[in-house]
Amino acid sequence: MLKHKILGLDVGSKTVGIAISDLMGWTAQGLDTLHINEAENQLGIEQLKQIILQENVGTIVIGLPKNMNNSIGFRGEASLKYKDAIKEALPDIDVVMWDERLSTMAAEKSLLEADVSRAKRRKVIDKMAAVFILQGYLDSLG
Repeated sequence: MLKHKILGLDVGSKTVGIAISDLMGWTAQGLDTLHINEAENQLGIEQLKQIILQENVGTIVIGLPKNMNNSIGFRGEASLKYKDAIKEALPDIDVVMWDERLSTMAAEKSLLEADVSRAKRRKVIDKMAAVFILQGYLDSLG
């Protein structure tokens, strides 16, 4: 059993999808979507701090969108900057970058298969992508 829960983040320019593990570290559940403004450096770190304290989080897994050739593009750089902002605000939290190339597509596909309407998909896609990121990480732990 984990001493702390693990948070999964899907970082976009306007939203951050958030998923959380159970205490066993087996499953990821969608938790919330933060509204941010990357352009104005409003990253929602304070809200994230509240969630981390409330939920007893010890590790954060951030999706790192890589290009298919394994290089890091603009969105990947933005995710790395987000990691730096978290580490600055919360130096005691472990932050792991996780290759998330296919998580948003997988989230979209599962929502389509579940016949979720476009409007509803738009509301939950970031949170679902965060679930795929975190579940991938949890599965890798064995």
